Amino acid sequence: MRMEVHLHADIPMLEGVSKKQIEQAIAPLLDYLDADGLADVKSLEPEEPGLRYDDKELMFLMCWTGEIGRSFHPALESALDNLGPLCYEAVEVELTMYLDNGEQESRLLFVGPTAHAIHEAQRRCMVEDVTALLARQFGKEQIAEVTALLDRLFEQEWKSRASEAQKPERAFETATRPSRKHLH
Repeated sequence: MRMEVHLHADIPMLEGVSKKQIEQAIAPLLDYLDADGLADVKSLEPEEPGLRYDDKELMFLMCWTGEIGRSFHPALESALDNLGPLCYEAVEVELTMYLDNGEQESRLLFVGPTAHAIHEAQRRCMVEDVTALLARQFGKEQIAEVTALLDRLFEQEWKSRASEAQKPERAFETATRPSRKHLH
């Protein structure tokens, strides 16, 4: 079963990271897409750049729509896991899946240099999302109360993770997110 998806992210890279290093890191995804390099990854949407590295801005840009099959997700996860140590900071990668019934489902994948950096990016995204939602109805003081609670919850979660048995640190995480459309 084939499905159309859209990948979107602006991933800041460490100084000195080359296009070749990025291509090596995301090799599982390039292999899945039958591409020799970033330049070979073309989007179904002509106005989208696909996957490219801006070495002046040190930014790996993902804006790609394509058809995928069942083994896409493991290839993407492996690529993001490999890419993590090359990242300057943790950021979200939006994955939008266009379902046969006309609906779409969005997931957030987080990629970054460390598990703690990813945890902080997840907290930051949660605070941004909740703040935007609450701002429709409440003032800054009420929103500050909720964001303070979110900060405490994230801190507690991080502490409980630290007290658990050590798992191998991953360079990416995944979460679901309400659907948002990108205007390109």
